[in-house]
Amino acid sequence: MKILVIEDEAQMLETLVQSLQQEKYLVETATDYESALEKVGVYAYDCILLDITLPGGSGLAILEELKKQQKTEGVIIVSAKDSVQDRIAGLELGADDYLSKPFHMAELHARVKSVLRRRKFDGQPLVQLHNLTIDPEKHQVWVQEEAVVLNRKEFDILLYLVSNKDRLVSKTALAEHVWGDYIDQADNYEFIYSQIKNLRKKLKDHGAGVEIQAIYGIGYKLVTL
Repeated sequence: MKILVIEDEAQMLETLVQSLQQEKYLVETATDYESALEKVGVYAYDCILLDITLPGGSGLAILEELKKQQKTEGVIIVSAKDSVQDRIAGLELGADDYLSKPFHMAELHARVKSVLRRRKFDGQPLVQLHNLTIDPEKHQVWVQEEAVVLNRKEFDILLYLVSNKDRLVSKTALAEHVWGDYIDQADNYEFIYSQIKNLRKKLKDHGAGVEIQAIYGIGYKLVTL
């Protein structure tokens, strides 16, 4: 799962990034209105943590842009402005939640997980596809009741493909989502192939009822057998 943290206060940003990374999220950052607007316009995220007061503009304007572009990211407003007016404005513009500073990281993590479950997995704690079961929070995978041991990138690839099942996922989108936004500057995506190859083998060896199909020159699609 990839998260964008939009926060201008350096210490708070560092704390958020470190805490989220410990939870095994891929974390990108923006520290002002312009850079945040550019990131949400170019890249896709699973969840955005959004401060309202930013250098150069308002976080509420970023929410308006997300709505205008019909983006599907979950958004949690994280702000020191604990006013009913701001809360209502943010929720009306499409934010999923509102968390006032200061807060405990445990509460933030709980709210992020809740948004991800609602947005990606219909509110369910476990993802079920044919005989494949995934626990996104614990990073565990089973085929029927047999555990499948995956490395970090293999798990991230699988979860991303499952959340986009039966859809064609481009190599660029997959690389950005699993390895980070700046990966689009890479000369090629050879590093993806070995991870996909290993993941396919593990799924096949365990008798998974899903298959990763390669669409030559474009990307990948996860389908049930």
